[in-house]
Amino acid sequence: MDIEQGSRSWVIPANEYRRERWRNQLGWTREILAARMPGAAPDAPWDWRLSIAEIERDSAFSSFPGIDRELVLLSGNGVRLRFDDGEVHELLPPHDRLRFAGERTVTGELIDGPTHDFNLMWRRERVRTALWHRPLVGPMVVFVEPGTLWVAHLMAGQATFADDSGLPPLAAGDTAFFAAGSQRLRHVIDGGGELLLIRIEPLEQAEQAQ
Repeated sequence: MDIEQGSRSWVIPANEYRRERWRNQLGWTREILAARMPGAAPDAPWDWRLSIAEIERDSAFSSFPGIDRELVLLSGNGVRLRFDDGEVHELLPPHDRLRFAGERTVTGELIDGPTHDFNLMWRRERVRTALWHRPLVGPMVVFVEPGTLWVAHLMAGQATFADDSGLPPLAAGDTAFFAAGSQRLRHVIDGGGELLLIRIEPLEQAEQAQ
């Protein structure tokens, strides 16, 4: 999918995620969206990708050279990430997370039963990302700067949009996207639960803003 230059907001319900095998065929994931940034060649690979990994047994992770990734525990009793360089990191309940390079060799070891894990991936030479875990207690305002994309993944609870966007309500597991063109956008998410908020922007724009 290509992200257009203009402003656009939309919702992908959880029941529309595409279930597919991992690249190394050792597990399953539900892809939420994979997209190219504006200006990318039509035949270019994705610049960023959101998915939910279903880890049902101890497995080596797929290798993604040139990609950075952030893994967030959504449900289950945790997973131990054992890297070949000796680092060991445990993602424990409720929602531990870790950023690491996609080319690092790592095995996921289940601590006590299967887990579901939110997976943010991005091409490091083209994209910069930031991820936050936030409680949703009443209205939350999200300002989307020109040229950036924001994502709201509802981990738990329910939410509506208290603005003029016309977006449908969110149920647990749904994901909303807010892409700003040349004008700043303002969205108001109202409800109760927990959110993952993600900002995605072109690397050149992020460097110019510093």
